Amino acid sequence: MTQPRLLGGRYELDGIVGRGGMAEVFRARDIRLDRIVGVKTLRDDLARDQTFQARFRREAQSAASLNHPSIVAVYDTGEDMMGQTPVPYIVMEFVDGRTLRDLLRDDRRLLPERAAEITDGVLRALDYSHRHGIVHRDIKPGNVMLTRDGQIKVMDFGIARATSDAQATMTQTAQVIGTAQYLSPEQARGERVDARSDLYSTGCLLYELLVGRPPFTGDSPVAIAYQHVREDPVPPSRIDPEVPDWADAIVLKAMMKDPADRYQSAGDMRNDIQRALSGAPVAAPMMHPDMYATGTRRMGTSTQMAGATSAIPPYSYGPEGGDGDYGDQNRRKVWPWVLVGVIALLLIGGGVYAFKFASSSGGNISVPAVDNLPLSQARKEIVKAGLVVGSPIRHQLSQSVKAGNVISTSPTNGTTVSKSAVITITVSTGLGTVSVPSVLNLPQSQAEAQLHQAKLQVKVRHKLSSGAPGVVLSQNPQSGTQVKPGTVVRITVSEPGVTVPSVLGQTQAQATAMLQGAGLQVNAVQGTPTSNTYGPGQVFATNPAANTVVAAHTTITIDVVAGSTTTSPPPTSSSPPTSSSPPVSPSPPTSSPAVVGRVRRLVPA
Repeated sequence: MTQPRLLGGRYELDGIVGRGGMAEVFRARDIRLDRIVGVKTLRDDLARDQTFQARFRREAQSAASLNHPSIVAVYDTGEDMMGQTPVPYIVMEFVDGRTLRDLLRDDRRLLPERAAEITDGVLRALDYSHRHGIVHRDIKPGNVMLTRDGQIKVMDFGIARATSDAQATMTQTAQVIGTAQYLSPEQARGERVDARSDLYSTGCLLYELLVGRPPFTGDSPVAIAYQHVREDPVPPSRIDPEVPDWADAIVLKAMMKDPADRYQSAGDMRNDIQRALSGAPVAAPMMHPDMYATGTRRMGTSTQMAGATSAIPPYSYGPEGGDGDYGDQNRRKVWPWVLVGVIALLLIGGGVYAFKFASSSGGNISVPAVDNLPLSQARKEIVKAGLVVGSPIRHQLSQSVKAGNVISTSPTNGTTVSKSAVITITVSTGLGTVSVPSVLNLPQSQAEAQLHQAKLQVKVRHKLSSGAPGVVLSQNPQSGTQVKPGTVVRITVSEPGVTVPSVLGQTQAQATAMLQGAGLQVNAVQGTPTSNTYGPGQVFATNPAANTVVAAHTTITIDVVAGSTTTSPPPTSSSPPTSSSPPVSPSPPTSSPAVVGRVRRLVPA
């Protein structure tokens, strides 16, 4: 019988559960802690490549620094020799579930609300990683796991970068970082990226969950990258009429070409999704029916829409690397030609666009001057000019513009636009005050809806709690406080946590069973207590301490008294001691205090 491969003298590999462009993932057993883990190893043929070794180490460093329920946890890293070559590996949480890519390959149709919930889970992970300075750079269905109980787990930080380092361009030596169908325009152009690039990729992911195919498809990565840079996506509702307007609005805002026009943080996009799920209006502007009519896509895309239909165009899922790039060892060789092709296509496309603009400029009109006009009058002027008023109307505090009057428009007054273009209006709310409502003990979505209804901004932070998850624990400012519209109200929301049970005085086996039963991991170490309260083999301390609330699967270190738990057997003689021969107490040994305690307990009273 073949012996299973053993990594690091500790991890017994069971079988491969996934392969990617850079690594293989095994199901394994940690023989030291007797638990199932996932082990990711760099492919043997790439183990000598310093570039891939650096990426592999960066993945371990990036993921290990993030401790969040929606991010696959990293437990350990190391190297194991394969012949004369050291092969690095990462030990991580084993997730019992499937990737979103597998879900989509099975032609599973998701309701828009379920697609939004999944995206919300991805954004929770991104919000956490972005706040800790890590940009993922490769959000796609293959890097998102859906567990059997419906939880979302984001994995594969193999090409992640710290925010301070993310200013490096996305091109490396003959290599493009990312996956073609989900690249942001700045990634496709090889420009600098930040957290907003992850939001563009998340918009592509939500698009695919809604309609069953990516927003852009093509015969080659070059063709797809070109579309990301130059073409607007067809709204999801044009492919599947059952997709609601709010989903169109969220997707199209996340996929704006200019990062300044997208959501500015994962928290902002999450808030919009939460508003949609609670039935409240979203902050993203709703799409006007004439905005995406057939043939109006930029640069004359080759994908022509033949009108709304409930049939979803088929999309063939080919092999996709699970390690974050279509620029692996084979594809890196073609990147110089890819770069030349993209530049040529951009130059040709720019000329075509300029020609079309010049030939059609005669039908364009100017945005009327409506600044400082009452909203009702501004609406009339815009409609009279043959333009469309965008929804919803934006509101903003102003010291110079009277409440109810227009502060500005987008595009601005006097800008030349095409007929039926959508004009977004920003209206002054003046300098009035509003009363902060009480949102304590409310679900997060309901609390945010009430605060937004009161014209207040919301900033959410999460805190581990053993109580009900997703409930507001505190707010600042307090309810009843009079503040200006637009003031930020900070709310603390409970996250599912586990209370560490007390195991002091129990044996190691009893303590381990109780802690694992509570959903925690255990690391046992031997030591010597400062007092004789506990005997050999008993737990005398834990870290974290009992009654502390921690995240599920947190490792609890238990300190066990060193030494044997057995005692000396009783005397075999059946004769009782005589009164003339009183027992003689043995001399105390000179060894450790634990031995002294055992000897004293054996002396008759």
